[in-house]
Amino acid sequence: MIFSNTPRPEILKSLADVKHAPFWLDDPARPEPALALTESINADLVVVGAGFTGLWTALIAKQADPARDVVLIEAGQAGCGASGRNGGFVASSLTHAFQNGLNRWPAELKKLVELGHKNLDGIEETIKQFNIDCDFIRSGEISVANEEYQIADLREEAEISAQYGEQIQFLDQQQVRARVNSPTYLAAVHDPSVAMVNPARLAWGLRRACLEVGVRLFEGTQVTGLEETRGAILVKTNYGQVKSKKVALATNAFAPLLKRLSFYMVPVYDYVLMSEPLSQEQRASIGWLGREGVGDYGNQFHYYSITPDGRILWGGYDAIYYRNNQVAPQLENRPETFARLADHFFQTFPTLMGLRFTHAWGGVIDTCSRYTAFWGKAYHGRLAYSLGYTGLGVGASRFGAQVMLDLLDEKKTERTDLKMVRSKPFPFPPEPFRAPIINFTRWSLNRADEHAGRRNLWLKILDALGLGFDS
Repeated sequence: MIFSNTPRPEILKSLADVKHAPFWLDDPARPEPALALTESINADLVVVGAGFTGLWTALIAKQADPARDVVLIEAGQAGCGASGRNGGFVASSLTHAFQNGLNRWPAELKKLVELGHKNLDGIEETIKQFNIDCDFIRSGEISVANEEYQIADLREEAEISAQYGEQIQFLDQQQVRARVNSPTYLAAVHDPSVAMVNPARLAWGLRRACLEVGVRLFEGTQVTGLEETRGAILVKTNYGQVKSKKVALATNAFAPLLKRLSFYMVPVYDYVLMSEPLSQEQRASIGWLGREGVGDYGNQFHYYSITPDGRILWGGYDAIYYRNNQVAPQLENRPETFARLADHFFQTFPTLMGLRFTHAWGGVIDTCSRYTAFWGKAYHGRLAYSLGYTGLGVGASRFGAQVMLDLLDEKKTERTDLKMVRSKPFPFPPEPFRAPIINFTRWSLNRADEHAGRRNLWLKILDALGLGFDS
């Protein structure tokens, strides 16, 4: 199905009362902020950024060595960035879906699949250990074909992935519509190794867990710079500093404290809607009683999920890069994208016409050219970083945290032996070339979706270079 990109006037009514704020963060359960850092202190490990990667790093480090003095610093509040704004998909995949992993690391894909499943188990164990109330459910993800040409690809993925330890099930049209009913669905695959979660409450639960095990947390504290001193790194902030033996950077898409990282990552804005709760009649018209996550199989795709109280989260499709790596609050509100998303929503679920959206928001994704996280060290091994999750970091961030700690502690593990961990993505060009190249690539991907998946010469060149624009 080729989605119309001209919203009808009646569609705009669904957005008339929308609140421009992330639904997950608009929650009375949101914790009171911790105090800011206002003095000079010492630490064994400083973690910069209290999103999922930073929270997991601090928690795992402290659990492994309770005597280790761990400090966690966050410019805003824990989970206020991508961690509290996403669709709530907790994938076991460490490679941004099976096909991307197969294209890049076929020789170690079995190990990556195994580690990914162990990682998801570890997330669930932590949720149970700390009694985190975050609506975690292993419902799986459904990837749907809206075009005939996509059906064969889905069937092939289900067959090949079984050889690597996955249990992806092909669903014909009748089977997929029995799970979630949309006239646009032609076929699908169901991946059971995906869980759904309230991401903000998971972040807040990890925050509480960090505090319970003794991590020192400072929120409202912007790190302004790093300086290497003899045997340590000074982590400087506006009103204080930390002298630390080790530093872990978990800054996601925000301006990196290491300039070199800006060549490997670009901030891309993604936009999301959340509906009001469905009525019983509306719910009956679409089914969706299993709370699976759902996504289109196109290059420009929607992802969507349903909450326990029957609200539908609907996001994706547009992925907007703003020239010069802009990241700013005003970019979170993009009316033309919200209107387009609403129109696509009712094309997918026409029986829900009349439903209203209560929240609309945007968030920035740390995108790299291979679509998976990458790692490295600096300052003579005293600093490690992990970023580049490209929208699939809710689950993979725990693995990313473990790799960072392995690197900082100079441990040789099955994780650090991976080619995925030892290699870097292809760098993006600087401005003024970056914006036109990214935007032309996005245009090309849209053209491919409109022409039965046929990729133009530019996309074929990117494929040959292994740049990852295939997801």
